[in-house]
Amino acid sequence: FNDNGSNSSGSPTHLTTHSINYLEVGDSSKPALLLVHGFGASSYHFRHNIPVLARKYHVYAIDMLGFGWSDKPIMDYDATVWKDQVVDFVQEVILNGDDDNKEERSIAIAGNSLGGYTAMYASSDERIKDNVKACILINAAGRFRDPEAIEEPSEPNPIIKSISSAIQRFVIACSFVYTKQPLRIEQVLRQVYPIDNSNVDSELVESIQTPAQDDTAAEVFYRVITKNGAGPQAYVDDILKELDCPVLLAWGESDPWIRSAAADKIESLHAEFHGENVAGENGSKWIKRASIDAGHCPHDEAPEAVNDAILSFVDEVLSIA
Repeated sequence: FNDNGSNSSGSPTHLTTHSINYLEVGDSSKPALLLVHGFGASSYHFRHNIPVLARKYHVYAIDMLGFGWSDKPIMDYDATVWKDQVVDFVQEVILNGDDDNKEERSIAIAGNSLGGYTAMYASSDERIKDNVKACILINAAGRFRDPEAIEEPSEPNPIIKSISSAIQRFVIACSFVYTKQPLRIEQVLRQVYPIDNSNVDSELVESIQTPAQDDTAAEVFYRVITKNGAGPQAYVDDILKELDCPVLLAWGESDPWIRSAAADKIESLHAEFHGENVAGENGSKWIKRASIDAGHCPHDEAPEAVNDAILSFVDEVLSIA
């Protein structure tokens, strides 16, 4: 993954390369399906999805920068970092190995939580949107525009800002040290697997705990949480406007963190921007919802239901029998 530094004029001043961990499973002649994990997790979180999905598709699963077994550089983290990582990965890995059919290669991108937001953001990017034929949002995170919100001053009081930042750093650092404890990780996971927590096992806990031991993990955690140095974050509303491909909401309806109302809002906005379009009767901009009896991570809590929903949707979009 290449991180382009830039000066105040926006022109590149340096190029930094980071190592990214990813898995690749399945027949490379098949359409590609890219999986993007959520906050604090890794590609391992798709352990119950990859073997099933790879029977029919060429599956990739990446560790986002700052998480899992990918590099954790000390840098400013915002949504564009992971969007660009996914775009770069599609261009340099998924499409680069298929030079003869690069323009025709079909790709579906699926993500959970922060990874869902990243999947949606990347799918709308002009650099790859011609190849992205489907986008799957699994309890996706993201902010909506509030038409009644009052814009905050662009230049906050620097003294208040510094004090607030110091307090935030202390609280988040303490919580991070606490969260690295296996019992605490398991406790948090059980909260977000409210229907069936049988998959909250020692392997899942270890997959979260081990990368958290990295030297820079605590600082990365702080920067991600506070979006330190970040510019304006893209709203879900604006991203949905730019999405040209069909969208699947594979939603855990018992999510204690991102409520079902968020999926309702996405459906409403999609209809507002693209009109009513049942199963693509009026073009490619259509949306479908699969309600899953699970919490925030339905792909791991109820993998059979999510796998079926993804396969059915992507099959329909790509018309694969």
